[in-house]
Amino acid sequence: MKQYSADKIRNVAIVGHGGSGKTMLVEHLLYTSGAIERVGTVDAGNTQCDYDPLEVRRKISISASVVPVEWHDHKINLIDVPGFPDFIGDLQAVASVVESMIIVTEAKRDLDVGFDLAWEVAEEHGLARFIFVNKLERDNADFEGLIETLHARYGNKIIDAQVPIGHQAAFAGVLDILTMKVYKGKDRGVEIEEIPAGYAEEVERLREKMMDAAAEGDDVLMEKYLSGEALTEEEIEHGLLVGTETGRVVPVLIGSAMSGIGVATLLDRIVGELPAPTEIPKVRGDQSFTADPSAPLAAFCFKTTADPFVGKINYLRIFQGTLKQDDHVMNLSNEKDERVHNLFFPHGKGQEAAPVVSAGDICAVAKLQHTHTNDTLSTAKDRILVPPIEFPEPIYRVAIKPVAKTDEDKLGPALTRLLEEDPTLRYVRDPGVHQEILEGMGDIHLDVVIEKLKARFGVSVTIEEARIPYRETIRSAAKAQGRHKRQTGGKGQFGDCWVRLEPKGRGEGFEFGSEVVGGSVPKNFIPAIEKGIVETMGKGFLAGYPVVDVKAVVYDGSYHDVDSSEMAFKIAGSLAFKAAATQASPIILEPILDLEVTVPEDNVGDIVGDLNGRRGRPMGIEDHSPHKKTVRAHVPMATMGRYALDLRSMTKGRGRFRATFSRYEELPANEVQLLIAAYEKIRKDHEDEH
Repeated sequence: MKQYSADKIRNVAIVGHGGSGKTMLVEHLLYTSGAIERVGTVDAGNTQCDYDPLEVRRKISISASVVPVEWHDHKINLIDVPGFPDFIGDLQAVASVVESMIIVTEAKRDLDVGFDLAWEVAEEHGLARFIFVNKLERDNADFEGLIETLHARYGNKIIDAQVPIGHQAAFAGVLDILTMKVYKGKDRGVEIEEIPAGYAEEVERLREKMMDAAAEGDDVLMEKYLSGEALTEEEIEHGLLVGTETGRVVPVLIGSAMSGIGVATLLDRIVGELPAPTEIPKVRGDQSFTADPSAPLAAFCFKTTADPFVGKINYLRIFQGTLKQDDHVMNLSNEKDERVHNLFFPHGKGQEAAPVVSAGDICAVAKLQHTHTNDTLSTAKDRILVPPIEFPEPIYRVAIKPVAKTDEDKLGPALTRLLEEDPTLRYVRDPGVHQEILEGMGDIHLDVVIEKLKARFGVSVTIEEARIPYRETIRSAAKAQGRHKRQTGGKGQFGDCWVRLEPKGRGEGFEFGSEVVGGSVPKNFIPAIEKGIVETMGKGFLAGYPVVDVKAVVYDGSYHDVDSSEMAFKIAGSLAFKAAATQASPIILEPILDLEVTVPEDNVGDIVGDLNGRRGRPMGIEDHSPHKKTVRAHVPMATMGRYALDLRSMTKGRGRFRATFSRYEELPANEVQLLIAAYEKIRKDHEDEH
């Protein structure tokens, strides 16, 4: 593939709901452009983009894939983006490095949640976009219903750029309003015919609307149009480009990703109406990049993949400057030097060596030592930093447990590789619940991660429900003696202390003090008493949860000149703490989350009712956007384990939420008894085993 200047490059994300046909559309775009000789299919598992064994088996995209095509002396970097909300991290990452999106949707009246999500992200990043209506050949295709929905929702933004020739099984071609021609046939064998009878009136109406939209963005075109002159095809295309760049115009194109109908005209429109990197400066934070190849280098890593055989691959967007094979660059995110040895253009599952990559283009580098997603490569001299992507926080958690000792040894390194690959994944060792917690964007996301552990790294794990990090504490003061005495022949063991416990404020932690006077307990044994108390606090005394927010004071005791030891006083301190704690109005604390749930207006009542059932306390409802509300509430973590899945069910996938830890509160008495009963059962079962 030859080198292209930035004005001849188009960076386009192919997005939409899972199952809308994105991967097959990319496959036909590749075939029509001549990039591949045979069209693969998702069912056969031989497409250029879905090549990972997990994608082939599941028949869904789980990772964004970059494939360039050449069309009419332009280079189009197509990025096939997973459609399921669980993989929203890839959508956010890709949106940060492209200028435009093609949102793929089935020909049906209702828009899927994946469409809504893609539109929101496009708006957030200020991206130009097309809508591509797919699956027009299906028996239940409802093109007219979809167009009505789009116009009702987005108004004059929507421009009908094409009309289908035939409906459902009879769908045979595309009537293009811009060129005023009919394109029948598939892929490379496009046949051009005159406009069929019966379409003239509709075409005239739609062309007039298209000219209205084209003229609106250009003063010269507007003046010509208002004077009564018709705009030429080139002028309309220029006007649509201006409107599309600003997001004021969203053309609707049509076709069939399965048969290839409409694909060649889509390629024409990408080149003609979607912006080049030189036409829309890429704005990140308070910085703007203009795709100048002579400017200081700013290469941004938007994706990292971890392969056990090839190693790490970093996908880069060159925002400005030029990157060459064997360049020395600096990773500004961690101040590490890197040498670019393996520079190439990705082609889905293939690659092509790239000696030079210029501003505006997308490439990949293998085997960089210190670079991950969100890092910027520049030069030590220029230090041009690209602001990082803000990835969504994980919303779903499970506990994982290695199956065997060999799995346990390999788990840490394997997860480190996967965490480098996926910024929406989080791994936490929680000593409070003695579990290893995996957090992600949903059940499908974490299922895929666990499958990757097995397939790529040979690590088998089982899934458990993530335990809740309850805490134990006291509400009143109490004191008790801890006396440990044992005589077994020879030297005995003796330790005796009195400990007073006092409650502290929530979140104030543990405090230890000594008020021993007169040497009733020698000073050298005081630390042992503290150690015994601290160890016991870690294990709890009610239901096995760590104790917090307590002050412990040792104030008296006795000792034996021969039999006293640090171990004896450590045991005495533990006994004193347990005895005092049980008299100090003990309680269990539960973690409370601050919750923000954004849903369509119609779902607000269901959401509030559901939160009440989770012992939640709604704190208010606010407007989020047209037709959407945000419900704020305080909710116990214990009731939120499956909330990501339940919210998806209640809102048909249209709800979003963010939960952050707020504080600990006292657990209701009935819930306390359930925890104590469960703890006693586990302890009894353990004793019976031994």
